[in-house]
Amino acid sequence: MSRAPARFDRGHTDDLLSFLAAGPSPYHAVAAAAERLEKAGFRQVRETDAWDGSSGGKYVLRGGAIIAWYVPEGAEPHTPFRIVGAHTDSPNLRVKPLPDSGSHGWRQIAVEVYGGTLLNTWLDRDLGLAGRLTLHDGAERLVNVDRPLLRVPQLAIHLDRQVNEGLKLDRQKHMQPVWGLGEVVEGDLIRFLEQEAGLAQGSVAGWDLMVHSVEPPAYLGRDRELVTGPRMDNLISVHAGTAALTAAAASDDLSYIPVLAAFDHEENGSQSDTGAEGPLLGSVLERSVFARGGNVEDRARAFAGAVCLSSDTGHAVHPNYSERHDPTHLPRANGGPILKVNVNQRYATDGSGRAVFAAACEKAGVPWQTFVSNNAMPCGTTIGPITAARHGIRTVDIGVAILSMHSARELCGADDPYLLANTLTAFLAASSPAGG
Repeated sequence: MSRAPARFDRGHTDDLLSFLAAGPSPYHAVAAAAERLEKAGFRQVRETDAWDGSSGGKYVLRGGAIIAWYVPEGAEPHTPFRIVGAHTDSPNLRVKPLPDSGSHGWRQIAVEVYGGTLLNTWLDRDLGLAGRLTLHDGAERLVNVDRPLLRVPQLAIHLDRQVNEGLKLDRQKHMQPVWGLGEVVEGDLIRFLEQEAGLAQGSVAGWDLMVHSVEPPAYLGRDRELVTGPRMDNLISVHAGTAALTAAAASDDLSYIPVLAAFDHEENGSQSDTGAEGPLLGSVLERSVFARGGNVEDRARAFAGAVCLSSDTGHAVHPNYSERHDPTHLPRANGGPILKVNVNQRYATDGSGRAVFAAACEKAGVPWQTFVSNNAMPCGTTIGPITAARHGIRTVDIGVAILSMHSARELCGADDPYLLANTLTAFLAASSPAGG
């Protein structure tokens, strides 16, 4: 493992805190990434338009997913891709189709649990509401009520004397937030959001809405060496990948086409048109090849030479539960990005992928660590195995080590996001063929 000294850039982490705050939903996260790409000279291309083979930075938006890439001058149709993969969604509570509910004089919002969230972390927390509104004409409008609007109140200890012996939450009965007093009025929430978004009453036909903690991201600790905030899993990687792609695009010597692929719906299996198991990435890469005059043979060559770093958060060793970790693989905060390994292919890393990751860390002067699960614990998974299997692309699973994964607020070392971004930049800006 590389042991080169790390260099902390507070500016990168400051910008990450802004990015986390700006991304209360996947739709907001991709809009924030697109804004950064636009400032770097990238331009949006629409999937319904014909694409040309011109050089420069380009990106596609589809719902809560973004695919961005940079075509260097003189790129051949068979030029291979270097891809940073990530996801934009996080476990949370999402608004149901008939949202207005309540009882006993309390007005509530009906929500559904999304992904594997830590339910207790949503209790007694001031919550906002954000997401996407779809109008009758098909137009979309983002909305973000980023102030205390909702709350999931916990039962008082006087009414549950055994609560500290083990809290058990019913997803249907106990997780519905309150937002006011009075009689339930059908359509009230959407009328409220229309007003918040500056829309005419009755203009909204559909919605994709979710709650979020309104407490801002922040530095933590005596020496401010930690960062706490929402949606670190996995906006840390989306932010780092965006920074890495814009940095790689400024390179004068690219042997690859650098790509950022940030998908939605990873937290519930990736099976959607904007998820990693959908056709979006393959379609974009293939169209890029064909737009540069390529054919099926060129497409096969470009994919065969491609490498993907699937960047997602992983588990830092927990000081109160160290027995839950493998005793020889104990990633620490601010120890650099982690290489994630699972021989049962819950992660896609193999020996050749390890070499690619190690080379990127060495080039960036970044220390790195390895994560593998305790054999007695089930292992999570990522978009990595999906990307490898669906597209035949060599894939390596990596990420930043965090605590409180899937909580409403997570925790990581303040150095690690910057170290990850440097590693991804070195990977995307590589100037020699993979494995060469």
